[in-house]
Amino acid sequence: MKSKPAILVLCTGNSCRSHMAEGFLRAAVGEAADVFSAGSKPAGYVHPLSIKVMAEAGVDISAHTSKHMNEFLTRRIDAVITVCGNADQVCPTYPGQLARFHWGFDDPAHAQGTKDQVLAEFRRVRDEIKAKFTEYGSRVRETGRVG
Repeated sequence: MKSKPAILVLCTGNSCRSHMAEGFLRAAVGEAADVFSAGSKPAGYVHPLSIKVMAEAGVDISAHTSKHMNEFLTRRIDAVITVCGNADQVCPTYPGQLARFHWGFDDPAHAQGTKDQVLAEFRRVRDEIKAKFTEYGSRVRETGRVG
């Protein structure tokens, strides 16, 4: 029996974008793949506004933790998806890696303005991530392929 593919989403801090992507991708693939996220320089926490806007979208990431990408070097990873330029530049090749994608998104943690403006930026980025990762996850679920 063939094992299900493993997908790793990377960004620098592993506090916002990669967790949003992981949450939407897990929801989209269901049991068809294992999905993880990590960072090249993990922040050590998941941004509270990421948790909030994901809950608004019906995806609970409150139990997620910030992890370093090196934690995954000893396991098979079939696809790596970077969601920021810094992670794309330092991304290693993982054992078994078949595919690599770079889908960059603005970092909402750098948003400036009022609380409402910052929250609006988190929602905007969340919605962009949702569209891309839900579409990709549906394809993975239907085909069983990550590439």
